[in-house]
Amino acid sequence: MKKKNTKEQQSEANEAARNARSADKPKSETEELNDKLSKEHDAYVKLLAEFDTFRRRTAEEKLTLVKTASEETIKELLPVLDACEQALKMLENSSDPAALEGTRLIYGKLMNALGARGLSIIEAKGKDFNSDEHEAIAQIPAPSEDLKGKVIEVTRTGYILGGKIVRYPQVVVGL
Repeated sequence: MKKKNTKEQQSEANEAARNARSADKPKSETEELNDKLSKEHDAYVKLLAEFDTFRRRTAEEKLTLVKTASEETIKELLPVLDACEQALKMLENSSDPAALEGTRLIYGKLMNALGARGLSIIEAKGKDFNSDEHEAIAQIPAPSEDLKGKVIEVTRTGYILGGKIVRYPQVVVGL
């Protein structure tokens, strides 16, 4: 009987070991699958973040490119504005009011179109001279005390485009 008990005990031990192995197997497979899922999820989140960064950077680059192209085009049109301003000054003393009015219309339409794109004139005449905003091309004695250190005349108009100075006004400063 003793042998039978030992065999029974051995059989029970083997069965318990099998049960333990089979219980361990699904648990380790579940853990493995959870680990794989976790790793895949982390990789997905990283990839999603990288794609979002790429999309944002691409949109910023595209916007910068459009702004730069627009700025360059507007800069190329500034001499046309200068020519219109010179024509207006010359036509003020002309006996042909139609020519003056036509030139004013052309200048106005051009300024409106460029203004819609963010271009604006830097008003400098009569203001305090500021080397960060003005380009002094001459200094003359001030006609009065209150004009000392101020812009007396603007020889070339300056412009701002979207908050950035694209051309500094050339000015004459009173001493």
